[in-house]
Amino acid sequence: MIRTRVGYTGGNKENPAYHSLGDHTESIEVDYDPSIISYADLLEVFWRSHDPGSRSWSRQYMSAIFYHNEEQKNLALESGKREEARTHGKIYTEILPASRFYRAEDYHQKYYLRQRPELIRELKAIYPSNEDFQDSTAAARLNSYLAVKGPPAVIQAQLQDLLPPEESRKLLDLVLGQER
Repeated sequence: MIRTRVGYTGGNKENPAYHSLGDHTESIEVDYDPSIISYADLLEVFWRSHDPGSRSWSRQYMSAIFYHNEEQKNLALESGKREEARTHGKIYTEILPASRFYRAEDYHQKYYLRQRPELIRELKAIYPSNEDFQDSTAAARLNSYLAVKGPPAVIQAQLQDLLPPEESRKLLDLVLGQER
């Protein structure tokens, strides 16, 4: 994964906001490198990351895959059929064409990082604009690490590849300091 952003898509309202979504769905936009992970592999992660057999109680929170082309559509449909066969139950995840994606408000971005003000301060020093912060691969990887507590060696290697040594060390000390 290169970067992620949370936001709203799937509806007709111009410039939706959290308290005024119209017919949009809360969603996540993922930029990825297909030479490292395939769209099919991303779909497998998606299916394993939620309960596709649960009905959503509103369009805002519905489970959906928004595809960008026919290949993605076909892969999503095939993966949905496999998931239905695997779970022996009805799948309520919708597979829909992508429409315009609107970024959510800044305070919704990088949720797990926002629980750590010391990390936000360091990242804002590296990425002073909100857009640069939201688009940062380093911020996306740190946010993901904090969400799932992956192997420390992985986040260490990733940050060292993404940032200059001093910045990487500062962030790693803040994230891993108690774990080392």
